[in-house]
Amino acid sequence: MNRIKKGDTVIVIAGKDKGRQGTVLEVGGDRLTIEGINIAKKHVKANPQRPDLQSGIIEQAMPLHRSNVMLFNPMTKKGDRVGFKVLEDGKKIRIFRSNNEAVDV
Repeated sequence: MNRIKKGDTVIVIAGKDKGRQGTVLEVGGDRLTIEGINIAKKHVKANPQRPDLQSGIIEQAMPLHRSNVMLFNPMTKKGDRVGFKVLEDGKKIRIFRSNNEAVDV
């Protein structure tokens, strides 16, 4: 079970976007793509095979390493570490380390 999943709200703790928060769009191994974070400009050449693709400069969210983000805890309004807890019925859930509240409500 991953500590950070698609759709989670995270806060960046290192790098040029330190302190900003966003929603995880994609998880690929140990890298995360976050909405509005780590934006890079990419020069795109028009392709006659794809009429929807125009030439120009587009802004694209680039992936960040998972060590540079923390899961955002809405109760404390800060980034928080994530742990795991096994319930009585055998289900494994994610919890915040600071207050032992369940992440998935």
